[in-house]
Amino acid sequence: MKRPIRIVQYHPSFPYLPDKRNLPAMMTPHRPASSPPIFDGHNDLLLRLWLQDVARDPVGQFLDGTLDGHLDMRRIRLGGLAGGLFAVFVPPARYVMLGNENYDPARHDPLAITNAQIALLHAIEARSAGRAKICRSVAEIERCMAAGVLAMVLHIEGAEALDGELNQLDGWIAAGLRSIGPMWNLPNRFGVGVTGDFPGSPDSGDGLTPEGLNLIRICNQKKLLIDLSHMNEKAFWQTAEQSSAPLVATHSNVHALCQQPRNLTAAQLEAVAASGGFVGVNFGTAFLRTDGQRNGDTPLSDIVRHLDGLIAALGEDHVGFGSDFDGISVPDALGDVAGLPRLAAAMAAAGYGEALIEKICWRNWLGVLKKTWGE
Repeated sequence: MKRPIRIVQYHPSFPYLPDKRNLPAMMTPHRPASSPPIFDGHNDLLLRLWLQDVARDPVGQFLDGTLDGHLDMRRIRLGGLAGGLFAVFVPPARYVMLGNENYDPARHDPLAITNAQIALLHAIEARSAGRAKICRSVAEIERCMAAGVLAMVLHIEGAEALDGELNQLDGWIAAGLRSIGPMWNLPNRFGVGVTGDFPGSPDSGDGLTPEGLNLIRICNQKKLLIDLSHMNEKAFWQTAEQSSAPLVATHSNVHALCQQPRNLTAAQLEAVAASGGFVGVNFGTAFLRTDGQRNGDTPLSDIVRHLDGLIAALGEDHVGFGSDFDGISVPDALGDVAGLPRLAAAMAAAGYGEALIEKICWRNWLGVLKKTWGE
């Protein structure tokens, strides 16, 4: 299906596009040879590409040019990003309209948008000349990392495009889907996502519906990773009870350190630990700061502070990165994906040893994927 042209400029109220004022153009260092490769648990690149005017060839810009935002292939190489989970996300029509007054909400079709974003990931692979590959197993990720090929794992954030019988799921799996978050912030047929103002609790209403509980069961059967990051507290506990897989929050932080409703409470972290699960720390300033503000003047030590809290709760083998690049505003000190070596340096300055840094940067992610996927 041909995707309609969409031109979306930066709007300060649009929560899915990072604030360009927090993206210093000069921060594009060469990655130090000692800096480890990074496997990252969440980015919104596909949303950014989908929002672009197709006449601008966003895939070509990603591969061989420069995009607004946090990610393109040049800066990925500079930052040492070896792979990660690439999210498909259907934004609410009213948010798309903030950046494009000509957008017709009557044409807002979640299934078409989902399939268009999946097609963009396949286009990146097809046009990359071997520089990027969609990976369906840990073995494929490892081969890509060894060869310097970007390892892309298809993830769905919010399953609005799925019908109640899950008729689309097998087709998406065939296209590479290996991870899914049933809800985003807003309710859908599968349940209620976490929502609320700062400071706030993750207890934001009803949890999973019967269809949502069935989706958890089917994901276990098909060995899909289930992402907890946008589940409210009731849905979290229902998933913890229902799922036989490790509990994974791909891009969440510590509620005790930043009382955003989406961050995880001590009890939730205890449950993740008991399951042998995993949390990827979110780089968004609003999820890092004690005041919950989207403020670029946020030190990298705030990311390390949340890493410390996650390690204390989960152990050093169950923590990694879930940047949320292209979906949030990051610290000015990081800037974009090219700034990842500075984060590794901040971890070293905080006393993290080389082996621990390597675990957080990539080994722990591959470990939980292997436990979840069984391969």
